[in-house]
Amino acid sequence: MTQTQPSQETPTPQDDSPPRHADSPGSAGKAPGGPSFGRLVGVDLARALAVFGMYVVHIGPALSETSGVGTWVRYLADGHSSVLFATLAGFSLMLIAGRREPKTGLAGRQAKARIAIRAVVLLALGTVLAMEYGGVIILGFYGVYFLLALPLLRLSARTLAVVAAGLALVTPQLAYVLNSLLGESVQQSINAYDPLKKLSEVGVLDLLLTGFYPAITWMSFVVAGMALARLDLSAVSVQRRLAALGAALTVGAYGLSLLLAGKDALRSMAEDGKSSAGYEEASSFGSGSFPTPRSASELLSAGPHSGTTFDIIGSVGVAVLVVVGATVLMDRLPRLGRLAKPVVAVGTMSLTAYVGHFLVQSAVGVPAGESSQVSWLPVLALILGAIVFAAVWSRFFRRGPLEALLNAATRPAKYIR
Repeated sequence: MTQTQPSQETPTPQDDSPPRHADSPGSAGKAPGGPSFGRLVGVDLARALAVFGMYVVHIGPALSETSGVGTWVRYLADGHSSVLFATLAGFSLMLIAGRREPKTGLAGRQAKARIAIRAVVLLALGTVLAMEYGGVIILGFYGVYFLLALPLLRLSARTLAVVAAGLALVTPQLAYVLNSLLGESVQQSINAYDPLKKLSEVGVLDLLLTGFYPAITWMSFVVAGMALARLDLSAVSVQRRLAALGAALTVGAYGLSLLLAGKDALRSMAEDGKSSAGYEEASSFGSGSFPTPRSASELLSAGPHSGTTFDIIGSVGVAVLVVVGATVLMDRLPRLGRLAKPVVAVGTMSLTAYVGHFLVQSAVGVPAGESSQVSWLPVLALILGAIVFAAVWSRFFRRGPLEALLNAATRPAKYIR
């Protein structure tokens, strides 16, 4: 198998930069003028883990049907897979706009144009998939995130981290107030005039405020990923600080939530989310309604997709730990890096892997999100299929099928002056 090239997307396309080479995925060597190969492979490994977590949630056994290791796998996938995707989406934006140093002038304008085109394409693709399969597709939300992130592309890592923290502290409470003020009748009136809502179950109001992945709270993850991308992840000192930060955010947020809300409140919020149709990650075949807190006291919860400050901070902590852990593994263990190349290949074509699992489920009739699903075999088969497909495809092509098409769609950006 040829050397797997590091991708630069989460389900988004690669940047137009030339491939970077190194002796192995685990090497810490740097191409001239570019980041370390091992660092980008670590990010691709994190993307692959997010893809597999999404598969677990979509077609794996319900949490109530699992035991032992299966319970932990399902619990870790709930909520965290989609958050990891969103965080890596922010990382990808900076790879397009200039990772360590923002692009300026003509290059900066063209980078913004590429991002804007991708945003429109993803919004359209998400709408089409929702029309075909019903329910909520995260790609449309990604399009909104990308557009909202455009003014932030030139900010430093420190400033982006401050913005992400501010959003995490403020937006959950703001979302709760706005949902309370609007009320169901007002929301229905707005949706009645929304062309997107008429085409699918996800309208503008869902994308911004009331959907499964509302931009008002999920931009915290995107901006956190943008800040992460501005750091030198190959530096041991940075890796240590990020590992400590991720652990502190995770333990602090979930621990404080348990202390303030209690176990019963946390369990209640999580169960409410799981009982709603199509709960979790792209909850593709389910309802478009977001499980927002019904009372102010539930803002203290940290349940999956609860959209609270504690949920956001804790989930960001988990995402940081996954990215840093994957980076360290690829940098420090070259042999593991070579063995993991087929898995890493899935991360290089995460958009294809995401859309492809809808096609597979529809073709073979695998149920999605049903509590009666008790077998892990469909999940394992889907994961194995994705690994084999990605490994074979990456042997002959640099980008995945959909990644190549999306990259081609952004070529008009080069005419920006």
